[in-house]
Amino acid sequence: MKNIRNFCIIAHIDHGKSTLADRLLEYTNTVTQRELQSQTLDDMDLEKERGITIKSHAIQMDYEYKGEKYILNLIDTPGHVDFSYEVSRSIAACEGALLIVDAAQSIQAQTISNLYLALENDLTIIPILNKIDLPSANPEEVTDEIMNLIGCEYEDVLRVSGKTGEGVHHLLEQIVERIPAPVGDPDAPLQALIFDSVYNPFRGIEAYFKVVNGSISKNEKIKFFATGKEYGADEVGTLKLKQVPKKTVECGDVGYLVSGIKDAREVKVGDTITSFEKPASGPIEGFEEVKPMVFAGIYPIDSEDFEELRFSLEKLRLNDASLVFEPESSAALGFGFRCGFLGMLHMEIVQERLDREFNMNVITTVPNVSYFGYTKKEPEIPIMINNPSEMMDPTTMDRVEEPYIKASIITKSDFVGSVMTLCIEKRGEIVNQSYLTSDRVELIFNMPLAEVVFDFYDRLKSISKGYASFDYHPIGFRASKLVKMDILINGDMVDALSSLIHDSNAYHIGKKMCEKLRELIPRQQFDIAVQAALGTKVIARETIKALRKDVTAKCYGGDISRKRKLLEKQKEGKKKMKQIGRVEVPQSAFMAVLKLND
Repeated sequence: MKNIRNFCIIAHIDHGKSTLADRLLEYTNTVTQRELQSQTLDDMDLEKERGITIKSHAIQMDYEYKGEKYILNLIDTPGHVDFSYEVSRSIAACEGALLIVDAAQSIQAQTISNLYLALENDLTIIPILNKIDLPSANPEEVTDEIMNLIGCEYEDVLRVSGKTGEGVHHLLEQIVERIPAPVGDPDAPLQALIFDSVYNPFRGIEAYFKVVNGSISKNEKIKFFATGKEYGADEVGTLKLKQVPKKTVECGDVGYLVSGIKDAREVKVGDTITSFEKPASGPIEGFEEVKPMVFAGIYPIDSEDFEELRFSLEKLRLNDASLVFEPESSAALGFGFRCGFLGMLHMEIVQERLDREFNMNVITTVPNVSYFGYTKKEPEIPIMINNPSEMMDPTTMDRVEEPYIKASIITKSDFVGSVMTLCIEKRGEIVNQSYLTSDRVELIFNMPLAEVVFDFYDRLKSISKGYASFDYHPIGFRASKLVKMDILINGDMVDALSSLIHDSNAYHIGKKMCEKLRELIPRQQFDIAVQAALGTKVIARETIKALRKDVTAKCYGGDISRKRKLLEKQKEGKKKMKQIGRVEVPQSAFMAVLKLND
């Protein structure tokens, strides 16, 4: 055990985690030159296309230092704020963390939040200055910032270039020197923490785990704490680039388990594996449940594909434990699922993966957050509102509370004014403003989560020319004056377009939505009224004009009454058509609501 080192890499998005991981794999000869490609651990097409890590990956490296052989288990983590749950799981399975800071971009919001996550779990932090080969790098100034942030010495900060490989050998030595070996009792009953799982169509579900106490052997009978189910360990082993089967995975090591489980719900990330013969007294403590932030309905385009969509979502949840879903139905869209995501990027990625990995064409409704409603009858008992259609009748309602977040924004001092304007427009209240350096400011705001869900991140990036970084965590619920806005098309309510919004924004958003829908809904043979309404009160209206045929073209000359008779006849026909006509709302209209400011 003393020769095992378990560590993860934490950093802000695009600070060079995956590139540095490639160099570590190359210098420990874990992958051959032929197998090595850029972003070796990012094996999803989406990750390579967007240049971001979505899934955390585990890989084992062998390293020799001062004549002794060491096993290094690296768990690579994503950097985007939406995937912080992946990071928390990786951190739970490690003893140390490499904190990477880009020498050109300096410390960003996600760097700080991931660092706090690691410190809460008592991990040993090795600060690393990456991309020192860039002409725009500013190593001295950024080193001072790192020293201020974590209170380390100047010589503790390692200088590395993931691109050229400079300083990587020294980094490997420091990993062995500084990161402590895992602590555990090899003779105690088995306790292993599941930190990830994937679905293999031939072998069922493969669980990735870290052995905390005891050891796990092939063909041993095991039990999962959360479900209480028993299985046989058909195969155990460690994770190189490909899986390496072993007889036993020892205490402190990271490995995988194949036990022929077919049902996705039976493997819970964060669960504890124990031995069936000699069970441990309890599960491993300190693992957090996921808290979805954004909710949206996902519906199959063809209602016959409902079961297929359920199957796809269950498979997806296996290696994306932060996805939460439950069935629901909508009058406009039929049967589908109400899904919980960690943020807008997470939602976009799930949609993209459903399309690519499972060939599922889906319609996504307007995303919203969860609220608590209280009735006048029982003002102490909260009722969860996940969907605008669940909003209670205003006559019986006492109050509605909405979730608030504490947002941390780090930006250049030139953009402080415009960032503040944006946050105040989104009903934010400034809590603190502190200068990290002479030209970098950290702004702390308390804001309603609902305002951040739509376009906040995109607008923040555009007003700060891409410099501002954003991170948030929930701080509870506050009472707020919220109203339910319905969209009526041709007098019929489209429940998928309903939304809960703050009273002060209702008219403005209603007007914009009607204008946007007027552009997107195709014209019919009759006039279509698009209305935004609060209860029975219509607050905005647009009309999509009918496509008209010139029925009087054949009347040349003659009496005006002939033309009038034809026009009257057409008018009657249009009226009849309007009564039986149904307006199809295209998918682009559901998505357009998200981009009201474009």
